[in-house]
Amino acid sequence: MKVRTLFLSDIHLGTRGCQAERLLEFLRHYEAEHLYLVGDIIDFWSMSRSIYWTSAQNTVVQKILRRARHGEKVMLIPGNHDELLREYDGTSFGEIKVANEHVHIAADGRRYLVIHGDQYDQVTRYHRWVAKLGDAGYDFLVRANGMLSLARRTLRRPGYWSLAGYVKRKVKHAVSFVFDFEDSLIHAVRERGLDGVVCGHIHFAAIKDVDGITYINCGDWVDSCTAIVEHMDGRMELIHAGDVEVKTPIAANDEKIADLAAMLEVEAPQKTTRRRRQPHSSQSR
Repeated sequence: MKVRTLFLSDIHLGTRGCQAERLLEFLRHYEAEHLYLVGDIIDFWSMSRSIYWTSAQNTVVQKILRRARHGEKVMLIPGNHDELLREYDGTSFGEIKVANEHVHIAADGRRYLVIHGDQYDQVTRYHRWVAKLGDAGYDFLVRANGMLSLARRTLRRPGYWSLAGYVKRKVKHAVSFVFDFEDSLIHAVRERGLDGVVCGHIHFAAIKDVDGITYINCGDWVDSCTAIVEHMDGRMELIHAGDVEVKTPIAANDEKIADLAAMLEVEAPQKTTRRRRQPHSSQSR
């Protein structure tokens, strides 16, 4: 199916939780003119503890690079788990443009801020150690979920069920955090005079209109396996993977980029010398 734009976030390549096989099936089903990778594509946080890289994850990277070579406009918006890429704002990486944020103009003329969203997460911004601890706990839930999935298949239970997603929906503070995060982004977009926002970060897929502002969250490819599709008329749709019919710890930041570039057989980008722009005052077009 040909669509105008695909938005993917929180793939978390390099982790056991990454559901690369399901993402590959999704990518086979959709072609697009634009592809946005909305942060946490490669999980350097987790890879600093241990690396889990499968052939399917490698194929995901190769598929994306091939799309870029064949004319699809691919843009990477770094998140907090791949934040070291923010130092390369404005440069290209294997024909993939890196931008800390971007304003996407949809086919119907509506303007959407595309940003990972961790900049509006108070825990990630001001209590980094808490975020790291929560990330380790999330990894534990993902591993436990793998064992539960095996048990469900053995018992022939249909469908996919996520332990981590269930915990997020049931824990009161987690639900409150989601609403606070959404409100912060909606307020920021309204102040900029834009029509909406496309983000990721919280692994909670959604499309909603709040007083004229459209809030869109891509979800993730660990729990929900969701993406956002812009159709040719500008209509935005949340797609679940289940709805698609299918046919070594790395040391320094610069070494991570160089090693990744060597693995993918592309040229590593050069850092720009201009100062990094703050999220609340920048937008690339």
